[in-house]
Amino acid sequence: MRRAERYRAEERRAVAETAQRLAVLLRAGIAPERAWHFIAEVDGGPAASIVARMGSGQRIADAVEQEGGPWRSIAGAWRIAAEVGAPLADSLRSIAGAARDAAEAADDVAIALAEPAMTARIMTWLPAAGLLLGAALGFDVVGVVLGTPVGAASVIAGAGMMLLGRWWSARLIRSASRRAETPGLRAEFTAIALSGGASASRASALVEDADPGGDPGTTARVLELSRVAGVPAAELLRAAAADERQGARTHGRIAAAQLGSRLLLPLGVCTLPAFFLLGVAPMILSVLATTPVVW
Repeated sequence: MRRAERYRAEERRAVAETAQRLAVLLRAGIAPERAWHFIAEVDGGPAASIVARMGSGQRIADAVEQEGGPWRSIAGAWRIAAEVGAPLADSLRSIAGAARDAAEAADDVAIALAEPAMTARIMTWLPAAGLLLGAALGFDVVGVVLGTPVGAASVIAGAGMMLLGRWWSARLIRSASRRAETPGLRAEFTAIALSGGASASRASALVEDADPGGDPGTTARVLELSRVAGVPAAELLRAAAADERQGARTHGRIAAAQLGSRLLLPLGVCTLPAFFLLGVAPMILSVLATTPVVW
């Protein structure tokens, strides 16, 4: 797993842990500001930054939102719950579960991607290894490259193909690992708003202000089902959020499985020709340059 992906996974787990601890402290009767201070005193890190901003006069939701990334899920839930009077502890517990599911899904996808991604990185260095192998075997690779136009052109073209292959492979890997920050967050936010007694229209407006991403159509269909069936929408929405996270996990696994075959394209189009141009062609030219011509 790349460093940026490791950081995002750790950040999701930190958000889930913080939201869960806040829910427990709030349920125990501790005031929200004091709960944040206790967590910052023990954990430091983002919680300490949030408390510092709170000390400068910012509201809690605004201070949390400035952390960005998955911390925006806590900020959005906090803001909506405060607006409609929903139970804050229960709202944070829902967000903790959502963030934990998202972190586990991201870990599953990263594990599935690890092997094809590592294979791709190794294969893109194969042309350079061929060039070094030719020099190690005693072929006058350097003389051919520096002394003949054909050798120089071969190496330049091979280096270009190698870089193109690396760029192409990296793009395929990024595309396979791309996913929503926290799938199902829109449905979770809507459930929080409805649990505080807000109407469906007001809940939708509050969720839009929080900008959780995701497909509004999914939430709209759940609300319509709730209206037609005459049942509370909150549990339907949380079930839809869980389904969305499971769908994101399945999609990530499928993308990881398909990555292995897709990486064959840059391998065949770029890496193997680059291996010939960098590794094989200079050795052939070196042999030809040192072989006397017999008339």
